[in-house]
Amino acid sequence: MSIFINADSKVIVQGMTGSEGRKHTQLMLTSGTNIVGGVTPGKGGQKVDFDAGVSLPVFGSVAEAREATGADVTVIFVPAKFTKSAVIEAVDAKIPLAVVITEGVAVKDSAEFWTYAQQAGTTRIVGPNCPGLISPGASNAGIIPANICGPGRIGLVSKSGTLTYQMMYELRDFGLSTAVGIGGDPIIGTTHIDCLAAFEADDGTDAIVMIGEIGGDAEERAAAYIKEHITKPVVAYVAGFTAPEGKTMGHAGAIVSGSSGTAAAKQEALEAVGVQVGKTPSATAQLMREIMKNLG
Repeated sequence: MSIFINADSKVIVQGMTGSEGRKHTQLMLTSGTNIVGGVTPGKGGQKVDFDAGVSLPVFGSVAEAREATGADVTVIFVPAKFTKSAVIEAVDAKIPLAVVITEGVAVKDSAEFWTYAQQAGTTRIVGPNCPGLISPGASNAGIIPANICGPGRIGLVSKSGTLTYQMMYELRDFGLSTAVGIGGDPIIGTTHIDCLAAFEADDGTDAIVMIGEIGGDAEERAAAYIKEHITKPVVAYVAGFTAPEGKTMGHAGAIVSGSSGTAAAKQEALEAVGVQVGKTPSATAQLMREIMKNLG
């Protein structure tokens, strides 16, 4: 089992004809993802050739691609200035899942397309500025390396792309049901809480790893949700224990103001509801290994 994507997911790539879109379409195909086409305005009717004799059609719009292929997932590789219109186009086509890889999207644009999607009520957004999500051995929607971890029964949700990859590799002996990189921007679509709820409902997930970072209150809100709704074991890591106060650290959302948003405050909130928090990614992975061993 998995959350949000599975082996039956039909994926299109917005921006497939660009260099990044083409490169990562190839990597997704190699990892077994069922990619059924791409979308580039003005290039409808063309085809793009990939390894192993795969040739994918290009459509002029998401609506055309969805009608022709039955696609239910779109992965968006378009420049930041075009991202809002690309997401709105996906929402208008009622694509159930839109994975927004693009970084550097204006916060105003993210707020507008997120509000638009919420009002439409038909499209889940993952991202922006995220690595996407993978259910190893089934589907890979984004830029997550597929060869670092196989299928298993651990769910992973992470703000950080790099730490997503590290945790997958650290837990490769157990494997994952799904890993979701939600992105670290101030405004994102799918949240820690959304993923926690989905993992709780997923029969194929036995335990959950949650990776957060300094800034905002997402981890504190997740802790409150865990207390009320999550019965499966959860371990967590919060990046930024040594971050200086008031300094932006990599992600646009990772800004600490006073005591709010510090790693220590997040750790305290999580531990208060029974979540074990590791001081390093490796220590966090070890906590999960012990849990999985005890689950048998």
